[in-house]
Amino acid sequence: MKNSLLSFVLLSLLALTSSCREDVDASVLEVYDGPMNLALNVHLIQSDSAIVRFEMRAPKQLEFANGNQEFPEGIEIEVFEKDGELSTTLRADRGFFSKKDNVWRGEGNVQVHNLIKDQRLQSEELFWEPNKRIYTEKFVTVQDGESLFNGTGLEADETFTNYTLKNPRDSRILVTGEGL
Repeated sequence: MKNSLLSFVLLSLLALTSSCREDVDASVLEVYDGPMNLALNVHLIQSDSAIVRFEMRAPKQLEFANGNQEFPEGIEIEVFEKDGELSTTLRADRGFFSKKDNVWRGEGNVQVHNLIKDQRLQSEELFWEPNKRIYTEKFVTVQDGESLFNGTGLEADETFTNYTLKNPRDSRILVTGEGL
């Protein structure tokens, strides 16, 4: 009886200390880095002292754990003057927002229109730092009144009122009916 009790205790200890589970390599386990939230038909309005300063619309918004956002089906941003007048619109095929850097990025067919000065910009990529500037290192076309400017790289204030083309080329005067 003593041997069977001892055998039972040893078998029980053996069963408790070993398992049927396979050892899993921790490096094989992947951390999910996809979107945490999904929103459809987004319309965001930002105001200051009861005056609209910024509006953003997008058909689809993905938000990630680090606060970054992606707009895979396009984005439209409107910037307003201090008096509430709509000054600038920005449209892009895809949009991204980096929370850490507080920078918006448009990709694809990116278009900016300064309604006050009737200036237009077209590029394949554009960055916007709110309350600071817009910029790109890609090829850009700017229509300023009756003139059309092409170049690589641009920096402008956030409303696209004042801008600098970094490497201008192939500029010309528009013919009636032409434009971006």
